[in-house]
Amino acid sequence: MHSKSAFLQFWWTDRTRDTFLSYVQKDDLANLRLACHDFGVRAAPALFEEITINFRASSFSKPTRMAALGCIGQHVQKLKFSIPHGPESFLPPLLDPITGEETTFIYEPYVITTRDSASRRSIPTYGSWEMTDMLVKQYSPLFHAAANVPSFIRALSAIPNLKHLEVSCPGQEPNQRYRRGIVDYALISLRIAVERCKLPLLDTLSLLSVHPGAVLYLNPSMGFGASPSSMKRWRQIRKLTIQMDTVSLGHPADHLKLLHSYLHLFAPSLEELRFRWLGAKGPCPLSLGSEPCLEASSPGLACPQTRHLALHPLLFKRVQTIEVENVVLDASQISTFLTSHRHNVRHWSSVELNFEDTQLRKGSWDEALAPLTRISGNDKWKESTEEVPFMDVPLMLSPVDFEQERLNRVWDEHLKTRRSRPLHGALHRASAKGRELLFGTEEHMRRFLRADLLIFGRR
Repeated sequence: MHSKSAFLQFWWTDRTRDTFLSYVQKDDLANLRLACHDFGVRAAPALFEEITINFRASSFSKPTRMAALGCIGQHVQKLKFSIPHGPESFLPPLLDPITGEETTFIYEPYVITTRDSASRRSIPTYGSWEMTDMLVKQYSPLFHAAANVPSFIRALSAIPNLKHLEVSCPGQEPNQRYRRGIVDYALISLRIAVERCKLPLLDTLSLLSVHPGAVLYLNPSMGFGASPSSMKRWRQIRKLTIQMDTVSLGHPADHLKLLHSYLHLFAPSLEELRFRWLGAKGPCPLSLGSEPCLEASSPGLACPQTRHLALHPLLFKRVQTIEVENVVLDASQISTFLTSHRHNVRHWSSVELNFEDTQLRKGSWDEALAPLTRISGNDKWKESTEEVPFMDVPLMLSPVDFEQERLNRVWDEHLKTRRSRPLHGALHRASAKGRELLFGTEEHMRRFLRADLLIFGRR
């Protein structure tokens, strides 16, 4: 009886129960929900806090799936939406059934029901009955599911507490960069659904492994069903993460302009920005306006009419963290970015910049970071960035029969040798963790980075 009352006291205390459930594996949570009704109700928020939708033709059309989403949707805080490129996502040319010639399809998203409420007659889904008939006969059901905006709206309407939206669409071939596929239609529908649904808690957007053209279809200012209130929902985003397939600097730079335009929409409200090129190094997204391939006189653009238009620089007023990885740029571009933000960023002491795996084409890091002296009025930032740029830790692999005491003695001798040299305090604080990593696994710790003002990873 005592144990029963103790368990009830534990289970009915929200903080202790929720903490316990946060550590339970999802498979165990699913089994726990089968024990009794109360267990099912209490475990549901932890079990369905994060869900993944691998988009298929029947993802948002089966009534049973939509009913299940309606039951658990209130608990969902993170949605992973995945639709990879593949043979099934490729759209062949649309041919006229009579003449056999290729027909141009001008897409306009339909966001309302395809039935006229007054006359009770069906409305053509794709503009005209002839075009609708050709699309139904020549394109796969996956295309029609991706272009079905009302189904996306119904799905997201069932997730009112969504905080984090993660979109993944990997696998696009480089030779398909200028062809619109089923994935692109799905991104258009997803964007419109986000704009039409009430998602007051949405503040984080992650675009992981996306193709360069994705930002065109996710941009609310580029058309494709945009409305005057389209930007309202996207202004809520405070944390933006983008991992994009590399755009070669030798190719037309239209995709880079699309990326710049997309980042420009979020710049005034972003607090955290993380960007990484997937594959080879690409240009820095923070300074695309000064890239040689985007200059007004640059030849080879796919849209020569826009060649004379200059890109407006990105200004982040609320940013606290910027991480840019796998890029190549000039020292002058970093210097210009820091100088242009000397009045926009209120408290530079709380801003973290991380340039990981960055290659400088021209100049040095001292030239790139020189504006920090003018901004802060002193050179104390150098002490922060130069405190521990690298730490080489010897890798020690011991045989099975090597005594632990001897290992400890070797480690102590190593520490004494290190202490006899000028050593920063951060290394002393990191020694315990380094020892755990060295002797606990076969992995080694290559560097410790710690800075109060800025963190720059250089390779």
